[in-house]
Amino acid sequence: MFDTTTTPDSFARVFTKGRLSIGLITPLEAYPDSPFPTLKDHQQAAKQAEDAGFSSLWIRDVPFYDPKFGDAAQVLDPFVYAGYLAAVTERITLGTTGIVLPLREPVAVAKQALSIDQLTDGRFVLGLSTGDRPVEYPAFNIDFEDRAARYREAIEVIRTLSENHFPKAETIRFGTFSGTLDMLPKPIHGRLPIMAVGRSGQPIEWLAQNVDAWIWAVDESAAIREIISALKTSALDGRPPAYGYSTFFDLDPNPDAPYQRCYNVVRIGRKALTERLLHHRDLGVQHVALNLKPSRRSTQSVIGEMGTHVLPELAAA
Repeated sequence: MFDTTTTPDSFARVFTKGRLSIGLITPLEAYPDSPFPTLKDHQQAAKQAEDAGFSSLWIRDVPFYDPKFGDAAQVLDPFVYAGYLAAVTERITLGTTGIVLPLREPVAVAKQALSIDQLTDGRFVLGLSTGDRPVEYPAFNIDFEDRAARYREAIEVIRTLSENHFPKAETIRFGTFSGTLDMLPKPIHGRLPIMAVGRSGQPIEWLAQNVDAWIWAVDESAAIREIISALKTSALDGRPPAYGYSTFFDLDPNPDAPYQRCYNVVRIGRKALTERLLHHRDLGVQHVALNLKPSRRSTQSVIGEMGTHVLPELAAA
């Protein structure tokens, strides 16, 4: 994990103790009545989010559309899309939420992530998951029951290749590195920030000691307290990973509308939202990633109101 003297700005923009930042999950649009995004105006939405003060854009990895799941989600390849967003933005942190690591070859993931890190001048966070669609695993001929162990070993491979010159290592599921090959480029800031997305089949103890940040879907106060405490305890003498959560989000046009949860969607007006976010910051949450799929308002409208009212209040606080 990063120590306090080496944390890159790209990571600190999103995860800083005592502060709460807000990011957006791709696709950058509202499509409440369809499983399919239109993929229109994403360049403008990305620029608007950056100018409004959002800290990050998070790119999902969904290899296939499963009609039973009901959301095609981010239909573009995440690394290709990250390259596109890198070209149309300048400051905002880009990250993945998350690459379905057991379905991918970690040497290729390392190369792709390091390339984006280089092209963005180090404003990339590599978020990694085991996915939420078991039906995809047979298509890759990967054993779903092996996903947790495969995830851990693949992260070790990425760390080994990105942080060492001419590494020597043997793996169980992947390749052998004899010390005669080196992977380039190396990370701009010395190492890639790695973030777990979801539990990824891992115990809290492993997460606390092996990743720099963790994004989950748990956003209730009592559970947040337990998570923050468990991460701190399980990190032993190390620095615990930053904790944040993601949620489907619908910003009510009435600024005084109270908090409501409709299944997995948070519907709320900006005043209650600001109060809720400040409360979660005080509990130790460092980041909230918003998915605008269920929004009844346009992406441009939501980004505009957040940038005018909510984000400045969080920054001032």
